[in-house]
Amino acid sequence: MAEIAEGGGGGHGKGKKRAKKSSTRVDMTPMVDLAFLLLTFFVLTSTFSKPKMLPLAYPAKVDKTEQQKGPKMNNGITFLLSEDRIFYYQGEYYNNDHRADDGSVTELKEVDFGTGEKGIRKLLGKLNNYVLVKKQGLDEKLKRKELNDSTYLKKLDKLRVDREALKVLIKTDKEALCKNFIDLVDELKIAEIGVIAPVDITPGELQLMKEKLKN
Repeated sequence: MAEIAEGGGGGHGKGKKRAKKSSTRVDMTPMVDLAFLLLTFFVLTSTFSKPKMLPLAYPAKVDKTEQQKGPKMNNGITFLLSEDRIFYYQGEYYNNDHRADDGSVTELKEVDFGTGEKGIRKLLGKLNNYVLVKKQGLDEKLKRKELNDSTYLKKLDKLRVDREALKVLIKTDKEALCKNFIDLVDELKIAEIGVIAPVDITPGELQLMKEKLKN
């Protein structure tokens, strides 16, 4: 790696001796090889950061008749946002022209963003209990190392979209705040909701919400 080159002094003068000069030359070729080996090692072993995205399900367009009736949902809930208030109803939307089997129509209920009895977190935890209980079982298996990380995530993703899992539609009017929409989505993710679909509000739903806002 290092060489010392010696050069003799001139011997022109008789009886005179000059000190030999030495020069040092470092061979950097092995260092270059080492640098490439280290670079290759870190590239292969490093984990690159992945962009964090929120998956949302966007449903296909429906005709006007279906839009008036509201989408058919299995174990679903619809949230309606307006400024700083949030309403919801479960199942399909029913009105005077399209009533439920028992003749009833949709009635809106109100929740808040708190964690108390009337809070949305309590509501979602109750309605999505099927997923939360099974997730707890998966967490215990992961802790006992009966599942690896990739298998755990696959089972959890499949569980979130299971037929028995809660599905959520989010609808807003023109007064709804972006902050409240984000807060709602955060609560849905905490409750392990796998299907979240922001869709347009129907005229019937908008009218129901306006009536509630008067109270």
